[in-house]
Amino acid sequence: MSELIIRKPDDWHLHLRDGQMLASVIAHSSENFARAIIMPNLVPPVVTTDQATAYQRRIKACIPSEHQFEPLMTLYLTEGTDPNDVEAGAKSGLIKALKLYPAGATTNSESGVQNFENVLPVLERMAQIKLPLLVHGEVTSADVDIFDREAVFIERVLDPIRKKVPGLRVIMEHVTTSDGVDYVSSGGDDIAATITTHHLIINRNSYLAGGIRPHYYCLPVAKREKHRLALRSAATSGNSNFFLGTDSAPHTNGAKIATCGCAGIYTSINTLNCLAHIFEDDKALDKLEAFTSINGPSFYRLPLNDEKVRFTKSSTPINFPKSFSVQNDHVTVFDPGFELYWQHEPINAEEV
Repeated sequence: MSELIIRKPDDWHLHLRDGQMLASVIAHSSENFARAIIMPNLVPPVVTTDQATAYQRRIKACIPSEHQFEPLMTLYLTEGTDPNDVEAGAKSGLIKALKLYPAGATTNSESGVQNFENVLPVLERMAQIKLPLLVHGEVTSADVDIFDREAVFIERVLDPIRKKVPGLRVIMEHVTTSDGVDYVSSGGDDIAATITTHHLIINRNSYLAGGIRPHYYCLPVAKREKHRLALRSAATSGNSNFFLGTDSAPHTNGAKIATCGCAGIYTSINTLNCLAHIFEDDKALDKLEAFTSINGPSFYRLPLNDEKVRFTKSSTPINFPKSFSVQNDHVTVFDPGFELYWQHEPINAEEV
């Protein structure tokens, strides 16, 4: 197969940051995706509907005029979150989900939840109005090995929450283990998971073997090869419980290459090209549309995109920039470690 037409993809987990960084990265997402779930872990975090309204306004002001892109807003769940504000934001159509960060789990998660009992009233209201909860699925206890944090989170936090709040719709974001894949696969209609592009490609050898490679460092960290293969199998299966969430996270090189470097991999610019390569490798190009364009909106109960894109396979590799300038520094673009030949372009309805 050298050509493929699918509905325009969405990104169900995206970091855009704010200010100059937002202005520098937005075009990569707005060109490639129709919609994206926007992460709320700014400084300070987006915790109220009014703050989400203001943030969405700032995002829209940076979208190039020739792009049609809808930022889907979320709230950062804290132990002080007001259930009435959550419901009002959801009913207005602005708030599409709440994000649960265990305190200290990742970038700008200091305001996250420490005592999960304190957020049960919000979760119960969310279950009533069918508003999804997005979870960064890791515990942060010092006694838990970083490679075990996801499995322990499922056992100690996620499963107990789902049993206490039946009907709560949960998306386990950036799942990284076979444990997570198995849990979501057997969890029923109220749970799904996003999978990142980079976790389909890298394992822990990628950033630890032969020298530390900070541009492959992310949270949750990439795990053993057996886990990467489980993610590949889930993504390319067509299973409606799994869909794309890039977790594309821009940091300047100065913040990445440091004594205590930031976690995050920037993939917005070449994600779709990488995915076409992966799905072709796994003889699953016919499942690419489900993963990128159908399963996500179906779980969020949103309409599918009408726009279409055409993928074509070039005879020569596509050249992407290795980095781009921002804030008197550079952001490094994810290097998948192999040549990319699949390119994509929007098409008119009459062409289909």
